Amino acid sequence: MKINRTLAEMLAGIFFLGIVCQIIGAFVVSDQLFYAKSLWFGILLAGTSAVHMYRSLDRALDLGKDASKIIFRAYLIRYVLIFAILLIIMTTGVLQPLVVFMAYMSLKVAAFLQPVTHKLWCKLESLKKGR
Repeated sequence: MKINRTLAEMLAGIFFLGIVCQIIGAFVVSDQLFYAKSLWFGILLAGTSAVHMYRSLDRALDLGKDASKIIFRAYLIRYVLIFAILLIIMTTGVLQPLVVFMAYMSLKVAAFLQPVTHKLWCKLESLKKGR
């Protein structure tokens, strides 16, 4: 399966932000395991949302005038599911909801950092081809 380059760069950015948050958390948080589970669950949610967003946009752009309806429906599905998951996490106490939400927001941060990620990706490819 060939993955879209922009999606791969987004996923790499999300993963990188997860690593950075894990390192920072090692110095700040007392319950490391609880933090790590919450963080990586949020990162997994962010990655899943990025893939869902890509697939929704890819499908919708082939439809023409109905594209906006499909995109809006996918947006609603994504955010209702995130809301439901966070609600379940808050009521059960299985994970730290704030950490899960902040990790999920790495999707937004990775989107803003995507031009930087793209440049790094291109440099890595050029180094790889140079060998």
